Amino acid sequence: MGTWLNHDVVTTVNAPLQNVWDTWSDLDSMPLWMSWIESVKTIDQKTSTLPDLTEWTLAANGFKFRWKAQITERIDLEKLKWESVGGLPTRGSVLFQKNHEKSTLVTLSITYELPKMIARLMEENILGKMVTNELQANIDRFKGLVENNYCSEKAN
Repeated sequence: MGTWLNHDVVTTVNAPLQNVWDTWSDLDSMPLWMSWIESVKTIDQKTSTLPDLTEWTLAANGFKFRWKAQITERIDLEKLKWESVGGLPTRGSVLFQKNHEKSTLVTLSITYELPKMIARLMEENILGKMVTNELQANIDRFKGLVENNYCSEKAN
């Protein structure tokens, strides 16, 4: 058994909740804004926008990990929860909260299990903060993508 490590990041997206949800729901496009994610492939598509089972490939700093993830809870326009079903042990959630008509709070929580030796290094300030900072940069890229798309839609 390893040690589970958790990272939480938050951003406010200046776009309506529906736009934010729709962009996040396009799982195949996650590599556009998640720098360490090389690909997301749908394995089982029970719905057209939110598949229940996907295969993820993470590539960072010369390491490559693959795992399958299962959506364990889905409340449209509010919450997605998932956990891995093989490969890298992970679980997480993303929460969407409408601030007002054109603003949405997004909270991302990622948890993963590492061998205890490696986990001790990750818990150190530098490595642990590096992962949190990278996740924050990813969610900020997501914010930029949604806001740019929303502005383009309004202009047309």
